[in-house]
Amino acid sequence: MSLPNEIVLRPRFRMEFDSPNEDILALFEEAKSNQSDFIVSRVDDHVFVKIPSDRQHFWSPQLHLEIFEVEKGKTKLHGLFGPNPTIWTMFMFLHFIVAGMFIGFGIWAYVNWTLDKDFAIQLFLTLMMTVMWFVLYFSGRLGRAAGKDEMHQLHWFMIDILDKIPK
Repeated sequence: MSLPNEIVLRPRFRMEFDSPNEDILALFEEAKSNQSDFIVSRVDDHVFVKIPSDRQHFWSPQLHLEIFEVEKGKTKLHGLFGPNPTIWTMFMFLHFIVAGMFIGFGIWAYVNWTLDKDFAIQLFLTLMMTVMWFVLYFSGRLGRAAGKDEMHQLHWFMIDILDKIPK
């Protein structure tokens, strides 16, 4: 599974099938009770496949599938690999805080510069927010790398289920 863009932290994919979506969703419902390697849950047209909690670590990914019927007998599957939604929300919150502080320190530095006051500390803090953003970005990349094997396991689990679709 190659990624088209190396910057992607949450890889996405699409597939199309010549089968009704309820047939595909039923295969995932069946997999929920027939195996214990993954936790499969379904809400309407959405299927979530997770690693069991006893094997999870901080960066363990989950697979979110949206399986919907485009027309009679034609189904589209949209998939998204990503971390636990709580972790992703915290991660985005930290990005928001760093961006807000970058803007705030930048404005503070500009105001001090226009008032001919010393602005070295404010400029340093602005640059530190840039460094913090890179730290957050690369920690996300490391997290994705740490969960790569599990991401492949989730992917092959999904492929095994989708191979059962009647041709």
